[in-house]
Amino acid sequence: MTESTDRAPRLTGGCQCGKVRYALFADPQGVHLCHCRMCQRAVGGPFAALAPVRVDDFAWTSGRPAFYPSSNLAERGFCRDCGTPLSFRYLTGEWIDVTLGSLDAPDQAVPVENFGVESRLSWLDRVADLPGHETGDYPGGPETLAGLASNQAPPRSFDQE
Repeated sequence: MTESTDRAPRLTGGCQCGKVRYALFADPQGVHLCHCRMCQRAVGGPFAALAPVRVDDFAWTSGRPAFYPSSNLAERGFCRDCGTPLSFRYLTGEWIDVTLGSLDAPDQAVPVENFGVESRLSWLDRVADLPGHETGDYPGGPETLAGLASNQAPPRSFDQE
């Protein structure tokens, strides 16, 4: 994993506070959802959405993540300041997976398969049928959101890194 490169990135991403940024210099392969309990706990959600790329096609471009050895085989990168889960990597592997939610353009990495399906939550199939609301329809009403001041860093292009 190089710290900088002269290649043009295919995708970029980073944490919520903007202190840690990364770039992918190839399209992700085998984008997937992992439903295993370890991934569920690591991201605090029903599954981890992951976009794998070869380590040689990846670089941390700004800041440095902290790493948690989630097992004796793998580590997970996250921002030590805001807590955003950023990556998953087998210690002996040639691939690193970034979390889809940390990509600046997550729609560009479409999942093609599921892993850890033995732990898939039983209600997940019904999520698309639930009623939908836009963010502005917050139950507290527009008055509650009127004073909102986000601490989240705005998405950036690679040129701004």
